[in-house]
Amino acid sequence: MRFGFITCVQLGLSCIEELEALGREGTAGDLVYLGTLHDDQSVKKSGRIYLDDVGARTGVPVTKFRHVNDADAVGSIKAADLDWLYIIGWSQIAGPDVLTATRNGVIGMHPTLLPVGRGRASVPWAIIKGLDETGVSMFQLDEGVDTGPLLGQVRIPITPTETSTTLYDKVAAAHRTLIREVHPPLARGEITPAPQDHSLATEWPGRTPADGELHPDTMTVAKIERMVRALTRPYPGAFVTQDEQTVRIWAGSAAAPSVGQPSYPVHAVDGTYWATDYEVEVVGAEA
Repeated sequence: MRFGFITCVQLGLSCIEELEALGREGTAGDLVYLGTLHDDQSVKKSGRIYLDDVGARTGVPVTKFRHVNDADAVGSIKAADLDWLYIIGWSQIAGPDVLTATRNGVIGMHPTLLPVGRGRASVPWAIIKGLDETGVSMFQLDEGVDTGPLLGQVRIPITPTETSTTLYDKVAAAHRTLIREVHPPLARGEITPAPQDHSLATEWPGRTPADGELHPDTMTVAKIERMVRALTRPYPGAFVTQDEQTVRIWAGSAAAPSVGQPSYPVHAVDGTYWATDYEVEVVGAEA
């Protein structure tokens, strides 16, 4: 099997490394195509990586483009004569020309148990919604958003103290697990994509930093606590603005801090949430 990989973030690089390990075991097929953004694009993107080192050690040329749907990108994919193409950790939506540029299709991953949670901001939403389980789905891309047939899933339990930091690590590990479990039988032609049950589909909207604002006069301590855990690093953080200052909260709890421990009280409708890791920003102050 001839396959390719497009990515520009650490999550995708981790999957490539897992594929390299499978290659050393003789169960991967042939990696013959690597695609990514030009070096000057998305330089501030969280987890941004470059594939030059991968290309050097694998001997696979790295193709760089502005957009995956540009004619030069599509042409390079077609020229690679691929059976499958992975596109992982990529914000540009692949169009019809890309989806039909290989013999079998294009594969993506999404950090929910599809068809639940189509859309964006999957890690924060799973915590904000108070779910006790989420997961990662590997699926064949189609012209919809997260609507294509499934190739495999890994379930991830969410603990009562889960943060976006710890859940993101679990999601990253699940990506590697899916590559290891699904890719070898895929290379042997033993997997048939299974259609999603669209009647069970839910969609989670994108989030902006402004959505992290807390409104203590209408929120319970439990809701504030979930928001803080969901929006902590690597996300922009939950925050409350009062007395001409913004307090950005990274961690805390409903339990009163020990004597002498720095803390900031957030008075909710049913009690007090105590921020213990936070930053104070003066409203209107110049950067």
